[in-house]
Amino acid sequence: MIRYSVNKYNFNIKGVIHIGAHYGQENNIYEDLGVENRMFFEPLKSNFKVLKENVSDKYTLINKALGNEEKSISMFVERENEGQSSSILKPKRVVTQYPWIKFEEEEIVEMTTLDRVNFNREKFNLINIDTQGYELEVFKGAKETLKSIDYIISEINRDELYEGCTQVNELEDFLYTYNFKLVETNWGGRSWGDGIFVKIK
Repeated sequence: MIRYSVNKYNFNIKGVIHIGAHYGQENNIYEDLGVENRMFFEPLKSNFKVLKENVSDKYTLINKALGNEEKSISMFVERENEGQSSSILKPKRVVTQYPWIKFEEEEIVEMTTLDRVNFNREKFNLINIDTQGYELEVFKGAKETLKSIDYIISEINRDELYEGCTQVNELEDFLYTYNFKLVETNWGGRSWGDGIFVKIK
């Protein structure tokens, strides 16, 4: 989705804030695109360990969840999908749509808000976010940061895969108040997919 967005919408990326980084699979793409500034957030300890092995320590790696407040919180953890389906929200229809994914563990993680993280926001203008339905809460804690962001690639939902998960219309309405327009959706997962948001100048 990153390469596609750059090519179709002429993204001029100064830096990326990747929220829900997992193992850092997109880091090589950022490298190829020449993105100089990179920040990765991954809350699960086992995933973060792999992330540190895959991404140079010259970039910012933070072992925390992001949301709308600072606290310790329990995440529902699965292993069949390498933890990629783990969420702060309680699994709902995800367990019927993907019955092979079992949420058999929980892990206490530390949560903060993006606005409370100390970094030079002028160097970052792209957010790439995949937090299994928790996206709206993350953006509620990033209102100041959104002022310097030009592009957002976000996971979107049109079904309640997790209890109370953000629906695409809710995310679109919220981001519109910060001058972002949803320019394209890709429903690769049928009930979930990716949305490309571009700031209206």
